Amino acid sequence: MDEGVPLSRLTSTVVLLLLLLLLLSFEGCNSLEPLLPDLSPNAAPQPFLPILAPSPLTPFTNSTIPRLSGECALNFTAAESMMSVTSIDCWGFFAPLLANVMCCPQLEATLTILIGQASKASNMLALSGSASKYCLSDIEQILIGQGAAENLRRICSIHPSNLTKRSCPVSDVEEFEKSVESEKLLAACRNIDPVKECCEQVCHNAISEAAEKIAAKTSQVLTLNGPGTLPMNSSTVVHDCKNIVLRWLASKLDPSRAKEVLRGLTNCKVNKVCPLVFPDMKHVAKECSNTVRNQTECCQAMESYVSHLQKQSLITNLQALDCSTMLAMKLLKSNITSDIYSLCHITLKDFSLQGLITQFMITIEESGCLLPSLPSDATFDQSSGISFICDLNDNIAAPWPTSSQLSASSCNKTIKIPALPAAASAQSGLYHRGVFFLVLLLTSTVTAVLS
Repeated sequence: MDEGVPLSRLTSTVVLLLLLLLLLSFEGCNSLEPLLPDLSPNAAPQPFLPILAPSPLTPFTNSTIPRLSGECALNFTAAESMMSVTSIDCWGFFAPLLANVMCCPQLEATLTILIGQASKASNMLALSGSASKYCLSDIEQILIGQGAAENLRRICSIHPSNLTKRSCPVSDVEEFEKSVESEKLLAACRNIDPVKECCEQVCHNAISEAAEKIAAKTSQVLTLNGPGTLPMNSSTVVHDCKNIVLRWLASKLDPSRAKEVLRGLTNCKVNKVCPLVFPDMKHVAKECSNTVRNQTECCQAMESYVSHLQKQSLITNLQALDCSTMLAMKLLKSNITSDIYSLCHITLKDFSLQGLITQFMITIEESGCLLPSLPSDATFDQSSGISFICDLNDNIAAPWPTSSQLSASSCNKTIKIPALPAAASAQSGLYHRGVFFLVLLLTSTVTAVLS
């Protein structure tokens, strides 16, 4: 928040805005490749965007003492900071909104690091079926006690089997290190560039190679298809073995470094997939198909359709690009050949969760909140609450793809997307009777983030 803005002025502004929203709720209820995200041209974004949780901040000011099973051998103290970050990333009401980009990737990284660090004593890179049930329950209780969502397992689709070896034939550390080129694997993944890795795949390839080597032991044990070859369900075995490889990596790195590597790897997958659910578009097809006869009616239908997307979740700017491409493909299949995005002024921000934005009560409008494409975490402060970086200032037009762009890989597209916003703005969140409002207070100069 800008130092030049008096605190009393901001406080009164927030109070007035929240009262207004309550009334409204009662009434209405350095680029390598063209697509690789550029780092912010104006250095690191500041400040974080505070999201004020409903007062009082009970989960954080009065953390509850969890009832642990006593049957889990994982060392939670060794990963105390990781657990704290996870509880904030997955905080109560915001967990579903941040699940895809922030909460679930951080939870998965925490589980991997806990098992990896425990392998130093147990010599095992997986838990048994019974131990996994106790440990997952204990982890869940600790996180909930620190303010995380109570339905975290369901939000992130985490099950006790996620902590076991599943179908991978190797979980013993010594056997693992005899089976793979461990020094080569560690060298490839000790430090990864979160921008370059997604296209160059250096660490990804090393993990896949190691996973395939230990997965091949399944066929050796079962003597199927000859020694050294994979059985019919090889993709499942390799997938399960990749988790073993990640745990081994986590055992060789300190938790903070392991987190950076794991989140960076996950982020490549996250940014390639649009997490939004697209409803039926018959109404849009009716008003906009073939030659647009009435631009007003077409754009009204399009805006109504997009409004359903804007209520789903917070997404990154690269996800928004994927979502815009996916929606364009669906529109093309519905015989909508005109560039509806340009016609109706659809931007990438239109695909993310919307909030009210104002500058000292002068103007009020809706604006999408795009998360940065680089891995990020929410933070907690006693005075400002839960915070995260959010890009409010970009107005990147949603591109209407050509046939060549539809078939291009994610690393060969021509649109530059900033990895981080060049300027951030303060924002506050209000949750009232099932209605979520995002109040965005622009207290700093809005600057462009495209290079």
